[in-house]
Amino acid sequence: MSRSHWNRRQMLGSVAGGAAWFSVSGLFAEELAKTPALTEGPFYPDKLPLDVDNDLLIVGDGTTPAIGEITHLAGRILGPTGTPLRNAVVEIWQVDNNGAYLHSRDPNQEKRDANFQGYGRFLTDSKGQYYFRTIKPPPYTGRCPHIHFGISQNGRRIYTTQLFIRGHELNDRDMVFRGIREAADRQRVMADFAPLADSRIGELAANWDIVLGVTPQDPDEAVQGSYGPPERMRRRRG
Repeated sequence: MSRSHWNRRQMLGSVAGGAAWFSVSGLFAEELAKTPALTEGPFYPDKLPLDVDNDLLIVGDGTTPAIGEITHLAGRILGPTGTPLRNAVVEIWQVDNNGAYLHSRDPNQEKRDANFQGYGRFLTDSKGQYYFRTIKPPPYTGRCPHIHFGISQNGRRIYTTQLFIRGHELNDRDMVFRGIREAADRQRVMADFAPLADSRIGELAANWDIVLGVTPQDPDEAVQGSYGPPERMRRRRG
């Protein structure tokens, strides 16, 4: 697949053929069920790549795509009452198809796919929408497949969580997933990675809305930092 620059307009068109978009029930209800906040882990990139766009399959001006199942990952960032969070920076980071993070201390660095960006950012629009082109995350030693999310506004990290693959056999063995005590909350951090309709190359679509548990207007509850949480969170397991 040739290099594409994904913008908001292309985002809406490219995923429309996949799974249903933005199906948050009770969107304008008094309060929505919140997405559990989860640890960042130790492998937030210790050196950000020069290319930090929302297409993780191609690095810079390269032409060789990353190895893995191409996944169109989209959703919305919402406040507790369903208000879309606009102009929020959504960051994702994950392992490549070989189970390696973009981090100097990752034990799988020698296997890392140099064509996988490993990290990306997207600025939400007026509807709180985000979009990434990435790969379906594989499991690695000690963890089931997952994608890390960080959400910032005005240079301040306000939420951190993780996305899991619905129905994956390793979920119930994962210490982070098992740490979510309520079954309903576990459902809120999972998404289907479903075949993208009409794709000739086996692409997938995952749609996941994040409902924040704290509002960006409340700095006392927000996690401090700019595109990276405090050191105490970086020391936790990925």
